[in-house]
Amino acid sequence: MPELFTFIGAAFGVSHHADPEAYKNVIYMFHMLLAAGIALVLVKMAMRNLKQVPTGTQNVMEAYISGVLQMGTDTMGKTEARRYLPLVATIGLFVCIANLIGIVPGFEAPTAFLEFAFTLALVVFIYYNFEGIRRNGVIKYFKHFLGPVWWLYWLMFPIEIVSHFSRLISLSFRLFGNVKGDDMFLMVILMLAPWILPMIPFALLTFMAFLQAFIFMMLTYVYLTGAVVMEDH
Repeated sequence: MPELFTFIGAAFGVSHHADPEAYKNVIYMFHMLLAAGIALVLVKMAMRNLKQVPTGTQNVMEAYISGVLQMGTDTMGKTEARRYLPLVATIGLFVCIANLIGIVPGFEAPTAFLEFAFTLALVVFIYYNFEGIRRNGVIKYFKHFLGPVWWLYWLMFPIEIVSHFSRLISLSFRLFGNVKGDDMFLMVILMLAPWILPMIPFALLTFMAFLQAFIFMMLTYVYLTGAVVMEDH
């Protein structure tokens, strides 16, 4: 399969065939910073001239925040959902923009790089465990891993440890695999029929970009709920 054209690759004169590692680093860093920059610009535009009756970008961002808050409320209650709203909403916006960048011809989604997806998953993993320990204490938090039956403690504890570490793989590979697969699918379609036919895949991939961001946010809320709201478990 031929190398996918990117504007930044052409601008820097790097090629996948000439220097694969340099090409990967340049493409990855540029598109990651581009996604972060777009997210910051959108937030700045939404907060530049706040109105009681929102319009434009403020209206879109308020609708997004309300949706994320409702998602968290359904998972862990409104009070706890508001506490972790900044983290979840920021991750969701960042991931969604990073996914959408890859749909634009000449650009590549940073979420199609395992480094990006794994780093985000690692942030979520460290944070929800930190919050669980901070809110409940070390003993109570890890005692939760033992399960309700005392004579199965020896079995449940290692299973729970493995289960928690598997979330790193689940979060990162789900995002990376889906976005990478979408990119390859789009590349094949563009090679075979570069004009009218790709309109349908573009619509499908746009939906998938939003869906993957939604799943990442939902799982983040679920993991936080399991770590801090132990009374319900």
